[in-house]
Amino acid sequence: MTADERREQILGAALVVFAHGGYAGTSTDQVAREAGVSQPYVVRLFGGKQQLFAEVYAQACQRIVDSLGAVPAGPKARHELGEAYLSLVTDRNLLLLVMHGFAAGSEPEIARLARWTLTEVFRVYRERTGDGPDEAKQFVAQGILINVMMASDARAHLDGDADLAALVDCTFGPGLDSALASTGQRPASFAAHAVAGAHR
Repeated sequence: MTADERREQILGAALVVFAHGGYAGTSTDQVAREAGVSQPYVVRLFGGKQQLFAEVYAQACQRIVDSLGAVPAGPKARHELGEAYLSLVTDRNLLLLVMHGFAAGSEPEIARLARWTLTEVFRVYRERTGDGPDEAKQFVAQGILINVMMASDARAHLDGDADLAALVDCTFGPGLDSALASTGQRPASFAAHAVAGAHR
């Protein structure tokens, strides 16, 4: 492998390990083992756990912003932004890493990246849809709610809890199961319902 390929291999391993262990619960040694390299090599490349997490978190945040930014402005933008976002958060490792990043806000660089991501999503939504700040805020808030519901695997715990079932239904709509299917096929109704919270 070239040095760049090895670096990307380590970042890929870090995404998986940090997604499952979080920032506080993961060591550079765990990342090294997942990547099949030595721990000193990881430290030499990245400088330590904080720098490694910040880099993999920055990649994940950029992926979200780039995906939303690829949606063209116009009357279909609300629906397409929802579809683009849902296609990302069904990647459980990406979803969990982003959630851990928000929770690690006591680290200044990680907090900066979290603020940048929220601000960029807010900006892109307004730019693509022409909506005002209140609608954009609702889109960001709906995204965070979707993250929390999916990260906590709410849909797997609906039996006997009518209130949770009602919350899942009004968050995702009837298309949740098919939206999370491994085929990656997400019906338009699901995305439309998920975005609808921004316009209630």
